Amino acid sequence: MIPYYSTWMIIIVFFVVILLANAIRILREYERGVVFRLGRLVAPDGVRGPGLILLIPIIDKMVKISLRTVVMDVPSQDVITQDNVSVKVNAVVYFRVVQPEKAVIQVENHLVATSQLSQTTLRSVLGQSDLDDLLSQREKINMKLQQIIDKHTEPWGVKVSNVEVKQIDLPQEMQRAMAKQAEAERERRSKIIAAEGEFQASQRLADAAKVLSEQPSALTLRYLQTLREIATEKNSTTIFPIPIDLLKPFLNKPE
Repeated sequence: MIPYYSTWMIIIVFFVVILLANAIRILREYERGVVFRLGRLVAPDGVRGPGLILLIPIIDKMVKISLRTVVMDVPSQDVITQDNVSVKVNAVVYFRVVQPEKAVIQVENHLVATSQLSQTTLRSVLGQSDLDDLLSQREKINMKLQQIIDKHTEPWGVKVSNVEVKQIDLPQEMQRAMAKQAEAERERRSKIIAAEGEFQASQRLADAAKVLSEQPSALTLRYLQTLREIATEKNSTTIFPIPIDLLKPFLNKPE
């Protein structure tokens, strides 16, 4: 039979273990604890950690907050751009808690609140942009989203470091129209390049004709060079150019 005093010792030890379990907390390097004493934030700011934390059992309550950067995927949103094009857009938001006491006191759940704010801001900002701006000015839109979301989350002690529009899904009809537009643009550029080449070639030919007209011997040298090129190809045909001036009397002969 267990002695009477031993039973009390066991009970006391049991309660001491429970009190110590409720009084001692260990926080990692990236964690902070917001301590409330009888429902009020402990002065001066109530933030404890990292390391070993001692609490008054029953009286003190602690809420743990992680200071690591959170990468949140914003679900795909249906957006109608300013030029009335329906697209699906999703994004990713990078943020972290910089003031743990505000993240606990000022908002019920800072993760859910930041997610909902990111979704509504994404729809609002992209709805004010044209499709061309959405596709070509992605960095500008990302910066605008980051500034708006960071401004609204600042009272919650949350710092938004970056927002990236990750994917834009266009309707099939719009993709075909953009492909035709790109093809027409490439064809226009090729025609302009070809016309520019013809213009430059004509200028060079005009310069060459001017030089040949000033130096008649140059035309003879050019003719001999052409004959040489024909002879090197083992061609039995020889071409002799006839000046057009020799044919003018026959062309102008009266009937």
